[in-house]
Amino acid sequence: MGQERRERVATSLADAVGEEIGASLTPVDAELERRYPGDPGTRQPVHTVYVPGDAFAAGTLRTWGDRALAALDAHAPDAASLAAVLGLDGDLAEDVYDRVRAKLEREPVEDLRVDFEDGYGSRPDAEEDEAAARAARIVAETYDDGTAAPCTGIRVKCMEAAVRDRGIRTLDIFLTGLLEAGGLPDGLVLTLPKVTYPEQVAAMARLLGAFEEARGLAPGRIGFEIQIETSQSILAADGTATVARMIQAAGGRVTGLHYGTFDYSACLGVSAPYQASDHPAADHAKAVMQVAAAGTGVRVSDGATNVLPVGPTEQVHAAWRLHYRLTRRALARAYYQGWDMHPGHLPTRYAAVFAFYREGFARAADRLARYVDRAGGDVMDEPATARALAGHLLRGLDCGALDGAEVARLTSLSRAGLEGLASPRRGDRTAFAR
Repeated sequence: MGQERRERVATSLADAVGEEIGASLTPVDAELERRYPGDPGTRQPVHTVYVPGDAFAAGTLRTWGDRALAALDAHAPDAASLAAVLGLDGDLAEDVYDRVRAKLEREPVEDLRVDFEDGYGSRPDAEEDEAAARAARIVAETYDDGTAAPCTGIRVKCMEAAVRDRGIRTLDIFLTGLLEAGGLPDGLVLTLPKVTYPEQVAAMARLLGAFEEARGLAPGRIGFEIQIETSQSILAADGTATVARMIQAAGGRVTGLHYGTFDYSACLGVSAPYQASDHPAADHAKAVMQVAAAGTGVRVSDGATNVLPVGPTEQVHAAWRLHYRLTRRALARAYYQGWDMHPGHLPTRYAAVFAFYREGFARAADRLARYVDRAGGDVMDEPATARALAGHLLRGLDCGALDGAEVARLTSLSRAGLEGLASPRRGDRTAFAR
């Protein structure tokens, strides 16, 4: 047999050409790395719960969990009854129902925000001072005894002139109290509401930088979320996307963009009966937020429904169906987080999340396993899709929809293997590992 022919390789360009192009693009390479570092690889909570500063207590999370369980007992005491309300498949319903109850017993709230803005209102300064100090003490105590939500923090008043000083003081009291109680927890989250101009975001970043300097903290230690509640935060007077400029104005401190359903809708003149997270105006705002945040490491959160699951069973079921539908709709659009306004929303939040990840589990696991093994299938997946599939499974693991053993069995991948596929930066996801 003859030897296999080796092709002659020829080129025309001098090495200096590639070197010159590389040198010319070095600033662009650095800019891409700075502006678009990719997903941070940490756990994203599936929801945020707001509790007014004067109502927050050490047992708040357990109270919410118990009230959610009581709602299930009263209005959907078994898997079949919840399946009938939400339209769940029978086999899926048993698993989802059991996981919902277990979640409500173990970790009813994933992200808690002690509210000193709309949910708290305007109070005498001495009263808000004391409430902020109390909130810091309780948050520190719950982290110490293991009863805190994985993510916990406060929402302060905005940077507008009328309430700016009050918001700054409350933030200072809260952060100072945490430091004096032992330090800032890893899951600390701060929320800045009603942002209209990038300069307000830059001011928040300067404020946090000044606090870090005053207390000897590492620069950039403290990040914050921006609430998108005004039309000007989406589209500026010059026609540019304000939210993109806001992310850059924070100098790397922004961690999330949270859509404010009702303030934003009202800002656009949407009538109260139509203020909902599936209104076309809401879809437009969240689409702009999503594109602006893509690749920056900033997460996007959907808003809430104000239809509460209270009253007679028929009324509770109607509210549950609405909340379940809106949550599933958001998940399909890659909004993996939302707000929950009432303990009765927790059963359908977790039912929607668990059903979403479990329905797609076997298919996602099979596609990922075939991709890793370079095996054929009915879909030709690319690296970007493999990242999405791995991210899907990791989010399911984080919230409790999936178990590590079943994921490993179907994919032959450990969690570390999934993290490597999902993002090169996922090595620090252990902060919220369960």
